[in-house]
Amino acid sequence: MNIPFTQKLTNLNIEYKENVPMSEHTSFKIGGNADIFITVKNISELKAVISLCKETETPYMLIGNGSNLLISDSGIRGVVIRLEGEFKEIKVQGDTIVAGAGASLTKLCLDAQKASLTGLEFGYGIPGSVGGAAYMNAGAYGGEMKDVIVSCTHLDPELNVGTLSIDELDLSYRHSAYMKGEYIILFVTLKLKEGDADAIKARMEELMQKRISKQPLEYPSAGSVFKRPEGAFAAALIEECGLKGRSVGKAVVSEKHSGFIINKGGATCQDVLDLVEIIQREVKEKTGFDLYREIIHI
Repeated sequence: MNIPFTQKLTNLNIEYKENVPMSEHTSFKIGGNADIFITVKNISELKAVISLCKETETPYMLIGNGSNLLISDSGIRGVVIRLEGEFKEIKVQGDTIVAGAGASLTKLCLDAQKASLTGLEFGYGIPGSVGGAAYMNAGAYGGEMKDVIVSCTHLDPELNVGTLSIDELDLSYRHSAYMKGEYIILFVTLKLKEGDADAIKARMEELMQKRISKQPLEYPSAGSVFKRPEGAFAAALIEECGLKGRSVGKAVVSEKHSGFIINKGGATCQDVLDLVEIIQREVKEKTGFDLYREIIHI
């Protein structure tokens, strides 16, 4: 008897929803439906879902806060998994913090500040998850995750739990060792320094005001669209080429920060991709620089 995939999920007591708009789960507010959307609360549930996907040859992918994703207008075939439950927990132990990969990076920064721990101020206001921040070595205002990470606990392709130390993580600009294989970050261990809670809070608020003044936070976006090219800055090159305000459909190069493409309401994935192509072509023709996407297109 061929048991439907969703019935198998029910038999495993796994919560799921069908035909979920991914526009509701990404900061860009763009994306068609995912066939099945699952939230898992612990490692055993995560293993069960992935095992079932592999057994049935059902494609799957994990998302964090969806802050760096551009999802296709046709949606996602198969399963989307989101980490909840223990993966949202943040535990402070002296000057060390163990954070679940599904936790908000901003929440991690706030918890560190309350514990008078300094070193994470740069991350306050970055909209991603802790796992996503470790995966791409997120950074801003002179700080990077590699400055504070001690190790990451992961699930390997054979569904074994393992750990990579800071020396094994190969963290560099928007890069980590996890980009090379099908590993899933579960928990991130960070080591910070003791500091003054008020001074840490003041620095966080200062950086947040910089974000508000310089970034188009009032519109849906996926943050910086392009990686920084060696020897230049993407936003400066885009502005130099007169591309501020350029639009395709409802996707627009922000007038406030030309490194951002914003969704003015109803932008499609194709609008964004077409605008990205225009930017890449004109920047290459006028400046000689190649721009490569930082946002991930699914």
